[in-house]
Order: sequence, then structure tokens, then C-alpha cells
Amino acid sequence: MKLYVHPGASSLSVHILLREIGEPFDLEVVNVTAKQRRDGSDYREVAPRGMVPLLELPGGERLTENIVIAQFICDRAERRDLMPAAGTMARYRVMEWQSFVAAELHKSFIPLNWKIASPMRELVLSRIGGRLYFAEHEMVGPFLTGETFTAADAYLFVIASWTRFYGIAIDAYPRLAAFLRLVGTRRSVQAALHAEGHGMVSLDEPAPAP
Repeated sequence: MKLYVHPGASSLSVHILLREIGEPFDLEVVNVTAKQRRDGSDYREVAPRGMVPLLELPGGERLTENIVIAQFICDRAERRDLMPAAGTMARYRVMEWQSFVAAELHKSFIPLNWKIASPMRELVLSRIGGRLYFAEHEMVGPFLTGETFTAADAYLFVIASWTRFYGIAIDAYPRLAAFLRLVGTRRSVQAALHAEGHGMVSLDEPAPAP
């Protein structure tokens, strides 16, 4: 298998899962902004949409979309801790959180990459804060669904870590801050960051509130 990533992008969560599983894979770090591979060629020749993650399978098939790839690799490795068995409520809870992170939190950060006026920026930050508040109060243990690290936690770790990149204080979310510190100690996370570069994700403590 071969995984295409951009440093610290949402693709990092899939990268983390592959290292949790321990199955060999090739890694290629691309520049999604420039749509450029490391050899200088156009990344869109491999991924027409020009997005990451992209997982290339031994038979030549390719999978896109974070949640789909996460479920595929966990099921393939039969890692029921990362992705519980199909048909169980435990699996639906993990998928529920995956969907929340993708649709509600991940997408809320996108406008911060645009040139927006101060009132709109405050609205965006308020929306992000609301989503962080929900995660803070609804996680049921040290991880989102309890005592076990899952695919949903890998995804939340990456996206919530973007608060550091954008200078968003998370002092009001102590459980979330503890979650980021805890996940940041995992070997899979540290190995993935070392391999692809931190990019938008840092293991440093978040800046204090002004």
C-alpha cells in the first residue's frame, strides 16, 4: 500500500492509523497547495481531485476520503479496537464521531485560510468554539468513546491540534487539552509526525489565552 499525505493535514489521521496497525506501507508527502509531488510532477495525475489522503492499493485501486480509508484499513487488519465490528453500536459510535469531526469541526477551520474581514473571522472562531465545546462535554472518557483509542480519536487529534496552528486558545476545554497531550504521546503519532513533518500539527502546548 502507498499513502499520499500533506504534512499535518487531515491525512495525518490515516497515517497514524497505519502505524497503529503496524502493516508496512509506502509514504509520499505531497504539496496539496501546489498540487505537486516530490518529483515535481502534478499530483492530480494520481489524484484527480488533488486532495489527501489517497491510499493506493497493491492491485492499483485507489481510495480517497478520510473516513472511508480509516474504516478500510482497520477492517482489513481486523483491528476492532480502532474500528469495532460491523453492526455493533460501538462501531456506530465511532462512525458518529468521525462524521462529526469531518462535517462539523474539520470544515469549520477552512475559512481561516481565506482573506476574511474581522467580523466574519469572529463568526468562524465562534463556530469552531462551539464544536470544541461539544467534543469537550460529550467525550465519555480519556478518548471520545471511552477508554480505547479509535479511528475517531486519530481524526479528532489532528483537527483539534490545528487550534495551535491558527493560534486558537483552548484553555476553556481542559478535557480536550488533556486528550491532545495523551494522544500526542502515542508512538504512532510521534512516528507519523517525524516521517511527514509537523506541518499544521504540533505537539507543543497551546498558547495561553490573551
